[in-house]
Formats: sequence, C-alpha cells, structure tokens
Amino acid sequence: MIMSGDFTIAGETVPKGETRKLEIPFGRLYTDIDMHLPVYIKRGKREGPTLFVTATVHGDELNGIEIISRLIKSKRIAPLKGTLIAVPLVNAYGVLNQSRYLPDRRDLNRSFPGSKKGSLAGRIANLLLDEVVSKCDYGIDLHTGAIHRSNLPQIRANLEDDETLRLAKSFGVPVLLNSELRDGSLREAANEIGTKVLLYEAGEALRFDELSIYSGYRGILNVMVELGMLSKRKTSKASVEPFVAKHSAWMRATTSGIVTNKKRLGDYVTKGEILAYIKDPFGEIIDKVTAKVEGIIIGQQNIPLVHEGEAMFHIAYFKTPDDVVENIELLQDNIAIEGQQSRETLI
Repeated sequence: MIMSGDFTIAGETVPKGETRKLEIPFGRLYTDIDMHLPVYIKRGKREGPTLFVTATVHGDELNGIEIISRLIKSKRIAPLKGTLIAVPLVNAYGVLNQSRYLPDRRDLNRSFPGSKKGSLAGRIANLLLDEVVSKCDYGIDLHTGAIHRSNLPQIRANLEDDETLRLAKSFGVPVLLNSELRDGSLREAANEIGTKVLLYEAGEALRFDELSIYSGYRGILNVMVELGMLSKRKTSKASVEPFVAKHSAWMRATTSGIVTNKKRLGDYVTKGEILAYIKDPFGEIIDKVTAKVEGIIIGQQNIPLVHEGEAMFHIAYFKTPDDVVENIELLQDNIAIEGQQSRETLI
C-alpha cells in the first residue's frame, strides 16, 4: 500500500513530508468530557510502506506509551520513507481506570472488527480498524504481561507466513512464539484485510520497565529498516539471534500458599526441575512447582501469593535452549549500553 499522493485519515489530509497529531473523537464520559483517539502520522518525502504502531489496547499495559513516545521523538525516523501511524492510547478508558478492560468489562482485543453501532468496545475497535489498520500494510501491536505478571521481551505472530517470520526475526529479541490468531483480536481482524501484524509482549502491567521499553523501541526501528522505511545504521555490537518456539505451556500452582521462587524470567529449566516452593504462613514447605517441560521461562507471576491452579511460570520449548539463554544475556548487555545513550539524548 505505497502512498504516491496525499494520505487521508479521519478527514484530515497529510501530504508527503509532513507530520500531524490528530484527536479522533469516539465518545464521551458521563462527566460530559469528550474522549479522543490520539493519532500521530508522519509521512516521508519518499514512497514506502505504511506501518501502524498501537499501544494500550489493554488499558493497563503502559510500556507501549513510552515506546511510542521515544519512537516519534527519535531523530532516527527523520529520513522516513513511507508512512508511520502511531496510536499511544487506544483504550483511553482502560488507562483512566488503570484497567485492562473497558468500563463494561469487555476486552477490546476480543471485540474486533466491531461495529459503529455496537458495544463501546466494538465501536472503538471499528474506529481503529477503519481509520488506522485498514490503511496500513504492516502493524506492530505493543503489549505487556497481565497484572502481577511479567513477560520476557518476545514477538508473537503467525510465523508460518514467510514475510511475517522475516519481520519477526528482524525485531531483534531472542524469543519468537508462533501464535495462532484469536477470535476478535486486532491481529485476526488485520489479517482478514491483508495487514501483517507483529505482537510485542514485554514487561508487566501498570509498570514501566526499561529493558522492555528499549527493546520495543529498538525493535520497531529494526522492523522499519527491514521494510526499507529507514536506512540501516552501522553497528559494532553483536546481533541477537532469534529462536522460534512452536509451543509453550504454563506451570500452575499445585496448592495454595506463599511462594518462594527458585527460577526467574529468561532462565533455562529442565523437565522436573524445581521452579518454586509453596509454603504455609509458618514457612513450612507444603508443596513445590516443577517444570513439566524443558525450555525457557518467558512469563512469570510476580506476586508471592497463589491459589491452587493459578498460572505461575510460562515456559517455551526450544531445540537449543542454551543458545537462547546466551542471546537473552546478549540482549540485556546491548540494551544496558544503548538504552543509557538513548535516554541521554531524549531527556
């Protein structure tokens, strides 16, 4: 979808080489305050693909707001080819309430494609799909773990599609998870209209995490380079090799109690290895949680309290887990160096 002329969104025309910040109205609070979808559009002077980046589809997943803030302030996107559309606050209701959901408790990411006369979630989904997603060739949807749960930086996508796999690898995180399309998700709705989407998962809800933020910021730039929207920069740092996980599974609490973790995000674990102990209020061990599979911990519950059956550790399977661990460490080293340099230029 290479734009050769003017680009129109919500009735606003954006010529080549120009930037706009729009507020697309989509409703009102019962306090009589208007609600808007904030949309940033940057058009390069030269032709190229159209890419969207969205954050806070779940209102408590805040890392994406900071990722988009750094992206649109970055000098790296000045020589852009094509069009970048960024939406930092998709679910503004959820952000206001520090909640994953809309006020009617609907999950926006299960409400696509939505409709103009449907539920509140359906109306926002329809607006985003019509005004943003449908105008794009590619997209990156930014997410975090749920409340009290952290995710290792990872890309989830349809890795059976060759082009999507190529973009996922270019993002530059060690873990790629082949993920089926879920009914009502943004990714499924985009797929139906031919827009290829990567879902970036990293960090925890209601928290800013520097590793997750900078990994996401740098990953988006990497994808833009892969798409030909930006020129590649010379670097002396070793690149992070991505590994594809075809399957993953959650290890659950075997009983209720107070948790002492033995493993953490990014750790390699073998089948039968102890992940955590569950204790009673007197500190006596009443049970243990063990790995049912060999792999890498890509998600973990943070709160040290569990009920029986609660998901505690998300483990992805890899053929070469030792190599994945090495690349996780490499990512952390690179981010520590590059992230500090980036913050110094942005602040």
